[in-house]
Amino acid sequence: MTATEIILLNFSEIRRRSIKLWSGIPNEYLNWKPDENAFTVIEMIRHVLEGEHLFHKIIENGGDLGHYQSPWKLIEYSNLKRELDFSEKYRADFLNMIGELKDSDLENIRIERKEVGQSKKLGDYLNRIAYHESVHTGQLLSYLRTNGIDRPQLWD
Repeated sequence: MTATEIILLNFSEIRRRSIKLWSGIPNEYLNWKPDENAFTVIEMIRHVLEGEHLFHKIIENGGDLGHYQSPWKLIEYSNLKRELDFSEKYRADFLNMIGELKDSDLENIRIERKEVGQSKKLGDYLNRIAYHESVHTGQLLSYLRTNGIDRPQLWD
C-alpha cells in the first residue's frame, strides 16, 4: 500500500466507526448536551462533517481559509440521515483529492495557517484531520455513557 492508500483507509475506517456510533444514538438524544457550553449530539455530528469540508478548503488553499462560506450555514439540524446525505458530495470530493495525491506531496506540500501559527506537512495535516473526528467519537461515547445508553461496539 502507498502512504496515500493508507491515509484513505484510515479515513474510511474512522468514518465507518463514526457512522456506527451515530446510528446507535436514539433520536430523542440528538439535542442532548452535557452542559450549556457543549455541542448537542446533532451539532457535534455536523461539526465533524462540516469540519472535514473546512479542512479540505484549507488544504486546497495551502492553509488560507480566505472567505470561506459553509454550505451548511442555512441548513437546519434535523436527523442523521439528512446530515449524511448532505455531506456525501463533500466527503467524496475530499477523498478524491486525497486519492490524487502522490506520496511525495504528503512530504513536500506545506499547509501554512499563519492566523493560528501553524505550519505542517500535508501528510501530518491529514492525520490531524482524522484525529479530530476520532476525538469527537470519544466525546459522543461519553455522552452515551452519561445517559446510560448502550454504546455500539466500535472495535470490530
